[in-house]
Amino acid sequence: MAQPDLTDKLVVAISSRALFDFEEENAVFETANDEAYMRMQLQRLEQPAKAGVAFRLVQKLLKFNAEAGKLVEVVILSRNDPVSGLRVFRSVRGAQLGIERGVFTRGRAPYSYLHPLKANLFLSANVEDVKAALNAGFPAALVYTQSRNVDSHPDEVRIAFDGDAVLFGDEGERVFQAEGLDAFQTHESTHAGRPLPPGPFKPLLEALHRLQQASANAAPVRLRTALVTARSAPAHERAIRTLMDWNIAIDEAMFLGGLDKGPFLREFEPDFYFDDQTRHVESASRHVPSGHVPHGVANP
Repeated sequence: MAQPDLTDKLVVAISSRALFDFEEENAVFETANDEAYMRMQLQRLEQPAKAGVAFRLVQKLLKFNAEAGKLVEVVILSRNDPVSGLRVFRSVRGAQLGIERGVFTRGRAPYSYLHPLKANLFLSANVEDVKAALNAGFPAALVYTQSRNVDSHPDEVRIAFDGDAVLFGDEGERVFQAEGLDAFQTHESTHAGRPLPPGPFKPLLEALHRLQQASANAAPVRLRTALVTARSAPAHERAIRTLMDWNIAIDEAMFLGGLDKGPFLREFEPDFYFDDQTRHVESASRHVPSGHVPHGVANP
């Protein structure tokens, strides 16, 4: 039997709290101890966990495996203990998710396993793990576990990204914070022909682009991406030209010039939204599943 190879797949590593609603159990862990948490999980072994914030995203991404070969690999990467991992996999089976692999570290930071997994994305409810993953060069986000879930567009995986400090580097944001809006607009207009440096989520966008090309018309779902940014004209041009330089096309772009992003995301209805600024994530989470990317000048 050939050894499995994750090299050409979209690999999503996800914590159990990001995939399932374990908030009640987590409250026991935080107020009591891990032994009490383990007992509760074992007592609830036959009780399937409810869907968590990133469940719908994972469920849809796994549909790319239906007809076009195995293009997506989802791996549980959790601080849970192996005993509690039993319930996680029972819940995976109950939800009919095609997840076969998991790493359970019983409290130890799990991010180092992102390297052998060749992960393209790490979703977790633990901020320190997310920061460590970002520092190690992996796209990662802190899921807002109280985000509103959406259940729409069954034939599309919709993912939305902020621009600066997420898809792109935070060069423009640094100018804005140091010198103000006029200086930022001037800086971006002057450098419109020079691509922005890559941000932490460029590798994920590239992986999604490869998935889109590999699946073509064979998969039962399509991928739709959106850039949702506080940029406005004339600073929009540099963002678009950067994506063109990367040879990556996105489906929608919203240049909101500081408007509240939440209502626009409510209309786009992504399965997940990524932003580096907590105020935008908080606004978005009232409407759609959202995650914070603690990276760049806005997150000292």
